[in-house]
Amino acid sequence: MLRYKHIIVTLCAVFLCLLHVNAQPRDSKRFTAIENEKIAYITKELNLTQAEAQRFFPVYNQYSKKVWALKSEKKGKSTTSVPKGVNSFSGSRRRDVLSYDARELEVKKEYRQKFSKIVGSARASQFFQIEQNFRELLYKELQRRNR
Repeated sequence: MLRYKHIIVTLCAVFLCLLHVNAQPRDSKRFTAIENEKIAYITKELNLTQAEAQRFFPVYNQYSKKVWALKSEKKGKSTTSVPKGVNSFSGSRRRDVLSYDARELEVKKEYRQKFSKIVGSARASQFFQIEQNFRELLYKELQRRNR
C-alpha cells in the first residue's frame, strides 16, 4: 500500500513538472528525464504525501528557476564572449562571485521558510541536503557511463 502511495505521489509530481515544460532545445528530453528523476528522488527522500507534493513542487519550481538564473548569471552567460586565455574577472567586466553566492544563500533562506510552511522545518532544511545528494548521484552516474 505504501509503495502505491509513493508511485501516485511521484506520478503527480511528474505531472506538475510537465505542466511547466515549454518548447526547449534539443537536449530538453534528457533534461526533462533528469528533472523527473530528481522530483521522484525528492518525493521519496522527503517522504512527501500526495497533498504535500501538490503544494511543494510549484514552490520548488519557483525556487529552481531563481537558483538556475543566479547560476547562469554567475557564470556570466551573455552574448559577448571572452576570448580563450583571457581572465574574465579582469577589466571592466568584473563579477563579484561572492555576491552571487550571497544572493543564492538568501534565496535558499527564503525558500526554506516557504518549504517549512508546507512540509515542516525539519524536512525543509533536509531538502537542501537531499538536493545535493541527488547531484552527487547524478555525477557518479555520469562518471560511470563515461568509463
